[in-house]
Amino acid sequence: MMQDKIMVNDTLTGINGELVRYGEMIPQTENKELKQTLKQFRNACETSQEELYQIAREKAYYVPASKATQEEISHVKSLFTQSSAM
Repeated sequence: MMQDKIMVNDTLTGINGELVRYGEMIPQTENKELKQTLKQFRNACETSQEELYQIAREKAYYVPASKATQEEISHVKSLFTQSSAM
């Protein structure tokens, strides 16, 4: 059981890293075919991440943080509003 949890978490970490790299590469390429291929890879990677995330949730390998309160959301929004007004 613990090995399964570690493997799932390691895999999710790896997939998340791949998604970051695709996010960096896609806007930097001018080749339309390469850009499209990278987007397809990213989409497949996102699908895998979502499926693995659901498995982790079902098996209680991953417990998400509690949802932000409306007060917390308003506070963060105000921080962005203040910084963009400067």
